[in-house]
Amino acid sequence: MGTWSIWHWLVVLVIVMVIFGTKKLRNIGADLGGAVRGFKDGMREGSDKHADAAPQVTGRTVEGEVKEKSESKA
Repeated sequence: MGTWSIWHWLVVLVIVMVIFGTKKLRNIGADLGGAVRGFKDGMREGSDKHADAAPQVTGRTVEGEVKEKSESKA
């Protein structure tokens, strides 16, 4: 009773195809494939950038660079 046979899955597939249509299912599959491909490319680019990055120095904080010295009037 707990396992589903191949016939149950075929009936579910037919019902989904009747409700959504094959064109919409094809578009959903293409969108999902594009999203997975984009995720893989992003992960690949992230690992490439991480490997080429210079080592970070910890313990020092640099907030900006002084371009010119200004006098403050008190």
